[in-house]
Amino acid sequence: MTKLPPVIHVVDDDAAFRTMIARLLRASGYQIALYESAHRLLEAPLRANPGCILLDVRMPEMSGPELQARLAERGNRLPIVFLTGHGDVAMGVQAIKAGAEDFLQKPATKNTLLEAIERALARYDAEREQGDRLDKLRALVSTLTRREGEVFALIVRGKINKQIAYELGTTERTIKAHRRAVMEKLEVESLAEAVSIAERLGMLAS
Repeated sequence: MTKLPPVIHVVDDDAAFRTMIARLLRASGYQIALYESAHRLLEAPLRANPGCILLDVRMPEMSGPELQARLAERGNRLPIVFLTGHGDVAMGVQAIKAGAEDFLQKPATKNTLLEAIERALARYDAEREQGDRLDKLRALVSTLTRREGEVFALIVRGKINKQIAYELGTTERTIKAHRRAVMEKLEVESLAEAVSIAERLGMLAS
């Protein structure tokens, strides 16, 4: 499968800055998408390409931090790098706490900017890979029958076959068969691996 090239989404109301940054990033091998306002980005269908968002702080109608919050509500997975001439330490700390990859002051040097973008793209790849792994685990768990799901929920909490049989009102022999089916469907060979799946899917939180 061909890996899609990264797209850097530049959101800034300064047309001259957008032109300058687009030239720099294209020369560095990136695809660029330019937006003159936060609303333009929200209206755009973001492609499935990996990438990140370069975001100004002060813009008419909707600020950068406000856009960051709106994107978070939508489940946005693209990391955000703030690049602004109107930021301060408190604002930067708040942006990072809200999930931004970096908070850079204009004019940032080429190396500083490209390093921040590389970190953001690496973070995107890592989070997407983790998300793909979780999706695969959810798909495996979804193949369990209702009763197999009940057995799975009990074995990962340390219940032995005899206890599970009593709790579910059936025989140990039946539980052993369900347990074997659970292990096969989840593609695991040990209880520890089954517990790891349950933990990663948040099934042991309660």
